[in-house]
Amino acid sequence: MDQRHHPRFPVHFRSSFSSVNRVGGDGTVTDLSLRGCGIVGSTVVHPGTTMELRIHTSATDAPLIIQQGVVRWCRDGRIGLEFISIQPEEWTRLQSIVKELTRQPYERTQASQDRPNT
Repeated sequence: MDQRHHPRFPVHFRSSFSSVNRVGGDGTVTDLSLRGCGIVGSTVVHPGTTMELRIHTSATDAPLIIQQGVVRWCRDGRIGLEFISIQPEEWTRLQSIVKELTRQPYERTQASQDRPNT
């Protein structure tokens, strides 16, 4: 039974993470929601581990920083992370990213074509 209250959206963002236990690594965020994400990587992390996560949503923007997340599961090179603590400005950024992901693919394509190149 799926217990998620927020839909996850498929993404492909570079990420890096670290914990107070000195566990750290890089991975790829493969799905994202307002309350968590899935990460694929080669670092073994145990459920219950608390970590900081940096999600690189683009090559030009500063990474989105999840101040505190808890690993809920880890298997076959995948990690399920629940977001616990996010600074207010990062929360606003996350909401904006997820809102963009909820739009239909053709709307995202059209919106990006309508924006002037900077």
